[in-house]
Amino acid sequence: TTTSIGLGDALHRLGKKTTIALREPSLGPCFGLKGGAAGGGYAQVVPMEDINLHFTGDFHAITTAHNLLAAVIDNHIQQGNALDLDVRRITWKRVLDLNDRALRNIICGLGGKAHGVPRETGFDITVASEMMAILCLTSDLEDMKKRLGNIIIGYTRSGRPVRAEELNVTGALTLLFKDAIKPNLVQTLEGTPALIHGGPFANIAHGCNSVMATKYALKMADYTVTEAGFGADLGAEKFLDIKCRFTGFRPNAVVIVATIRALKMHGGLAKTELGTENIEALKKGMTNLAKHIENIQKFGLPIVVAINAFPTDTENELKELKALCESMGASVSISEAWAKGGEGAVDLAQKVIEACEKPSDFHYMYDENDTIKNKINAIATQIYGADGVNYTPAVEKTIAELEAAGLDKMPICMAKTQYSLSDDQTKLGAPTGFKITVRELRISAGAGFIVALTGNVLTMPGLPKKPAAENMDIDINGKITGLF
Repeated sequence: TTTSIGLGDALHRLGKKTTIALREPSLGPCFGLKGGAAGGGYAQVVPMEDINLHFTGDFHAITTAHNLLAAVIDNHIQQGNALDLDVRRITWKRVLDLNDRALRNIICGLGGKAHGVPRETGFDITVASEMMAILCLTSDLEDMKKRLGNIIIGYTRSGRPVRAEELNVTGALTLLFKDAIKPNLVQTLEGTPALIHGGPFANIAHGCNSVMATKYALKMADYTVTEAGFGADLGAEKFLDIKCRFTGFRPNAVVIVATIRALKMHGGLAKTELGTENIEALKKGMTNLAKHIENIQKFGLPIVVAINAFPTDTENELKELKALCESMGASVSISEAWAKGGEGAVDLAQKVIEACEKPSDFHYMYDENDTIKNKINAIATQIYGADGVNYTPAVEKTIAELEAAGLDKMPICMAKTQYSLSDDQTKLGAPTGFKITVRELRISAGAGFIVALTGNVLTMPGLPKKPAAENMDIDINGKITGLF
């Protein structure tokens, strides 16, 4: 996010009419491990404290709409269950925009007949909600109503998928989005306009801001800088294979953000040693960046690598990293956006302008009409570098059901750890000789994709041992501290 903002400001400084399209921060990581997500240093969107907290209430609307549907499902079962819903196969959980591991698996409806029918369920974090994906992929209110109605909430006892429209609350759900569907306009510290709308995570969701905000941003400017979360194996792949597929967007260039520190960690260096020069660790870790560059090249797009500068970076390390990027045909620039704002990203902006003028041959990684297994295999082998894919018996059964119901001709949204190219967060660098394990498939018929959960990835995170919330405060004068 910091690089996106700094790049937008730098393009603005160069006289280019520029807009920035970003995601809204989630309260989960804000109070959890990462803290806020409105940029950093002199590359921020403002008002930072409002953006990081409740902002314009969009996440509240998503959470409320999602939980309204959950309440209606349980009420329908309580009131006679006319649809013959199988209480063991209700797939629609509840959501909360916080990290709370205790809610991952729960039993609801306890306390006797008056309090509902007991069943197993759980909570996901709001940003992993299908309704978040719908908000981010919808084109207008009419399209949103159709998508909300198409949500599959569970199955009947005979195995028929049941959609939200059968519960007669599609209108009420859409009503809750009447304001949330509108993109939010803010600005950077340097006055560059930024549209912030939607906030799906890129590890457990599709990781891109809303289609509507991106379209508005493109209409208002010659250059639009938008972000996709985490590494190019997650956010970028989903931006290109899901968002661009649904909208027809064709990016002119891709910026891959890298840091010397992260690459040295991928090379096996301990976190406590990342501030010291270590060329050998850097060389080992650069295999990770090389894989990301290779992945974007497979999509046929020009690449600029932005080295997000830290004071501990040495000339020898920077020289080594630049040489790798240039040897692979990628432009490279050192970005000091955090320390200097747009001024620190002018060279990056110039190289992005040059990249945008280069010819490209953009194409998707797979055909959405291919089989589910072939689509997953394409991502796993081509993007992650896996030797293949293992499927649990439950997933094999789900694939057969989706194919039989004609629900298999959709893009795939992989849910995978952000810490590794594999589904094992301990495998750093560019691992080889591994297979991806798909343990669960979830159909998001309203959003229009199939979610494949891999490894041990969770759709409701937990708090770390020392949450960022412990460092936050507000005094009697309203001065906020620790919200960064």
